[in-house]
Amino acid sequence: MPRIQEHPNHPDGGRKYGAFQTEIYKNGILDNKLPTVTTDPNKLEEQARHYLGARSFNYVAGGAGEKATMDANRLAFRQWKMIPRMLRPTTHRDLRVEIFGQKLESPLLIAPVGVQTIFHHDKELGVAEIARETGLPYILSTASSSSIEEVAEANGDGTRWYQLYWPQDHEITKSLLRRANSNGFKVLVITLDTWALAWRPADLDNAYVPFASGIGDQTGFSDPAFRAKFAKLYDNKTPEDDIFLASRQWEADVFSGAAHTWEDLDLIKAEWDGPIVLKGIQHVEDAKRAAEMGMHGIVVSNHGGRQLDGAIGSLEVLPEIVEAVGDKLTVLFDSGVRTGVDVIKALCLGAKGVLIGRLVRFQSSCEDV
Repeated sequence: MPRIQEHPNHPDGGRKYGAFQTEIYKNGILDNKLPTVTTDPNKLEEQARHYLGARSFNYVAGGAGEKATMDANRLAFRQWKMIPRMLRPTTHRDLRVEIFGQKLESPLLIAPVGVQTIFHHDKELGVAEIARETGLPYILSTASSSSIEEVAEANGDGTRWYQLYWPQDHEITKSLLRRANSNGFKVLVITLDTWALAWRPADLDNAYVPFASGIGDQTGFSDPAFRAKFAKLYDNKTPEDDIFLASRQWEADVFSGAAHTWEDLDLIKAEWDGPIVLKGIQHVEDAKRAAEMGMHGIVVSNHGGRQLDGAIGSLEVLPEIVEAVGDKLTVLFDSGVRTGVDVIKALCLGAKGVLIGRLVRFQSSCEDV
């Protein structure tokens, strides 16, 4: 990966992201070496399809129903246009921001995406290492194929947040939060829109759900509270004794089909002493309720169109949500982001940070090929 260098003339040493482009040209002209991964966002998905098996590709690229929400996400970005201004003081471009008291290299965050072992043999560990090297916060998914502890070790002194798929069993929830906290995860991101898996034809047509065979269940299988519960229910068995049975039990806790309530957030607040962010907010009234409940932030998100078909594009609702709660909460954004210009648009509409998900997984699947 080309290095993102420090800006040689920046008064505070901000990163020189333009060096990435310069190094690509240099490698091509001097060494006849072309990028392994395409730089064209419209070709990246197809390149990933070439290297991934059908099940793996469909899992990350697919969406709910007829993918109308995915289309709405892209349309929302295309409807906003850039109007450039000239002769402005833009020589020293510093993208650094501060979110929840953490000084970050840019407003980009790596979104939580599960089961990364199906995209690359390095699993979550490779992306966590890259996040540290590039100065981006890494948000670990509960649906991970690596344990909380393994990811923390790989991320080292990097910035890391923990995303919670909220179990029904509060003892397991408390155990997950304790592990995340003790391993240096500073912000808790609770995903609200996935208490049950959506109707995803790309997965259904292949009868593929990775969690059913233990893929993406490592968070649970390595958790002391879950292991104790499993042993009590099944005659002292461990998850390793019966992967399929353990998988069903873990799914029953995490993707139970039973939703939590706003009042349940008090249970989380009692167990987590850092910032809490609610991911999946699409309505102004929900954003207001999050503020009333003492949350620190929200992610305006429709899960990249993976959960509810026919939903509104996330960018479409971002401005009114920012207007309603932007002075009370840190508003972050994801869903449909494909380019740097998309990031600029989201920031211009009030987001303080932007999560990128599919793009990172498409790229990682094309590495080391």
